[in-house]
Amino acid sequence: MRFTSEQRLDDGVLAREFTLGEIPGILWTPASSSSPAPLILLGHPPLGLRRMYPRLVARARQAAAEGFATATIELPGSGDRPRWDAAEQARAALRRAMEAGGPVSDEIVDALVLPLVDRAVPEWRAALDALLSLPEIGGPVGYSGGVISIGIRLALVEPRIVAVGLFAGSLVPRAMFEEARRVTIPLHVLLQWDDEGNDRQAALDLFDAFGSEEKSLHANMGGHTGVPQFAGDSATQFFTRHLK
Repeated sequence: MRFTSEQRLDDGVLAREFTLGEIPGILWTPASSSSPAPLILLGHPPLGLRRMYPRLVARARQAAAEGFATATIELPGSGDRPRWDAAEQARAALRRAMEAGGPVSDEIVDALVLPLVDRAVPEWRAALDALLSLPEIGGPVGYSGGVISIGIRLALVEPRIVAVGLFAGSLVPRAMFEEARRVTIPLHVLLQWDDEGNDRQAALDLFDAFGSEEKSLHANMGGHTGVPQFAGDSATQFFTRHLK
C-alpha cells in the first residue's frame, strides 16, 4: 500500500488516498483515537470513486464521529482502472433490457454480477490485509453498502468481517442466494420500498434467504435516492453494537 495524498477535513477526519498495486483507494480515520480504530469497509456501485465521493465521504464522516475508520477501493473496470470489455458489454445488455421494459434475464444478471464478484472480493481481501497492518487500524471489521452480491461473498469467505450492513438490490444471481443461506454473521439490510430500479419481492426473498440468526430489515418509503438521514444513523448504531 502506498499513500499518494493526505487531507485533513474540516471536522478533523484524515482522508488519505492510496494505491494497492493498480487499485486506487481512500482511507478515512477519526480526528483522534486512543487506540486502533475498528474498520468499516465502504462498498459502492461500479460508478467510479470520483463520482461516488460525495456519498462516500458523508458516510465516512458519520462513521468517524463514532470512532470508526473507513476505507474503500475502486472496483474492477471502474473509474481510472483499465476498461473491462466483458463488464461493459454486460452493462449495455442490462440497459437495453431495461429500456425495452422487459424482464432482465438470468443470463444478463449472471454476466453482469458474477465476474465482478469473482474479481472484486479478492481485491477487497488484499486491501483488508494492507489496512490491518497499519498501526492506527484494528479489528473487528464490518462491511457496509455497495453491490449486495459482493457483500454476500465477503460475509461468507472473510472471517475478519464480523457484521455486514447491505443495501437491498434485486439484480442478484440465483447462485448468490445459495451463498446467502450460508452467511451467519449479524446482518442489517436497508430497503427503499419504492426503489424504481429494484424488484421489491426479489429483495425480500434474498433477505429471507440469509442464514444469519441476527438479521434486521429496515424499509423506508421512497425511491432509490430518497434514503432518509435516520437510516444512516441506524446503520451506524448497528456497527457500534457489533464492532466495539
